[in-house]
Formats: sequence, C-alpha cells, structure tokens
Amino acid sequence: MKKLTLADIEIGGSAIIRKVGGDAATRRRILDLGLTRNTEVLVRKLAPLGDPLQLSARGFELSLRKADAAMIEVESCD
Repeated sequence: MKKLTLADIEIGGSAIIRKVGGDAATRRRILDLGLTRNTEVLVRKLAPLGDPLQLSARGFELSLRKADAAMIEVESCD
C-alpha cells in the first residue's frame, strides 16, 4: 500500500503531517518552516507550471517544491 504524501493532496484539500522524511538537511529545512508532526496543512494552489505548491499552515502561507512535499507523509482530513 502506497503511503499518502503531501504531494498527493488535491488543491483545496487538507492533511495532517505524520512523518517528515528526506536527508538530514532537507528534513531540517522542512521542520524549520513549521511543517512538523501533527500540523494541519491546507493545499491552497499549484503554480501554473505544476511546481511549487502553495500551502497554509500555522496561520501563514508558504511555497514548497513537489519533490520536498513528496517526502512528507500525511493523513488526509477530507
């Protein structure tokens, strides 16, 4: 069974972060953005060329590359 990642969430969908993967430097950067375990994230929109994603989390908005979003395991809220 394939694990659900943040990159798999549809526009307008929300999810709760369950695990942040990747190499140490990438993982630290994602965590420093506030995307930590049990944080609810809303996928607001997708850039015209398909990358990056615009997200809302913890009361602020941020952009995240799809490659990085694919390293974040989530549980869908929808």
